[in-house]
Amino acid sequence: MATDTSKNQEHILSIIVPVHNEEETVEIFYNAIESLKDKLQMAVHYHFIDDGSSDNTLSIIRHLSQQDKNIHYISFSRNFGKEAGLYAGLKQADGDYVAVMDVDLQDPPELLPEMLMSVQNGDFDAVGTRRSNRDGEAKLRSWFSTQFYVWMNKISQTQLVDGARDYRVMTRQMVNAILELSENQRFSKGIFSWVGFKTKYISFENRERVAGNTSWSFWSLMKYAVEGIVSFSTVPLTIITLVGFLSFLISIVSAVFIVLRALISNNSVAGWPSMVTIILFIGGIQLLSLGVIGRYIAAIFLETKRRPIFISKEEK
Repeated sequence: MATDTSKNQEHILSIIVPVHNEEETVEIFYNAIESLKDKLQMAVHYHFIDDGSSDNTLSIIRHLSQQDKNIHYISFSRNFGKEAGLYAGLKQADGDYVAVMDVDLQDPPELLPEMLMSVQNGDFDAVGTRRSNRDGEAKLRSWFSTQFYVWMNKISQTQLVDGARDYRVMTRQMVNAILELSENQRFSKGIFSWVGFKTKYISFENRERVAGNTSWSFWSLMKYAVEGIVSFSTVPLTIITLVGFLSFLISIVSAVFIVLRALISNNSVAGWPSMVTIILFIGGIQLLSLGVIGRYIAAIFLETKRRPIFISKEEK
């Protein structure tokens, strides 16, 4: 099954593959890439990043690494998340060119030769991929994903491509630039865009997983989206400042109106229901504002701790 890539090849392609409970897909993925090696025309090094899997994922990777010396891996001490996996893979990758792929084959391997060629030619520093549709995905989840890209591009100077995947091929120069951003709160789609470099995108139709089940739930994706917004935009802070200022102006106008009405009609203003409604409205705005500010403070708090992005338990 394994092939010896010790033959004289000038360049190396490192493929980073974060995995979490993917015992059904690891070997399928490996075989799919191996079948493309003649088209890639260079040595391929695999970097599997086991994100604290609780199934037999690590055992399968160990077994494959015994058969193919170009298979490397890092096993985390616990689940640190996909972003930590991507960062660990980028640090371990030793190739002239670096690819990031999902193990479930939702990222079409057959695009890899074309992507690599565009980078090798020097036309681009990176070639990414994007889904042209979301067929097979839940409608609510698909709608939220689309809205995230729409609003993220409106509130952030870092522009994201709608439907963009982590699946991409990059030059060593671009990878080194990404590694300089060692922040703990990571959002790779934004980081890939923020560092710049000339990038083109290839579209493909959405694909189902080749096996197994995704570990991404709706709420985990929502949390990931919030992390992206906090990492690459301060517009929410500006919005709540404007809302607070507007509420202050409204309260001043209301106070003047109430005083004038009391003086003119010589009668106190009744209306407990309206008063309670106003109090609840202002209180809600305050709590919402505190929540937004708190999320930014939490990000600062986590960054100042300077905890490692991941902890390796085993690697090869």
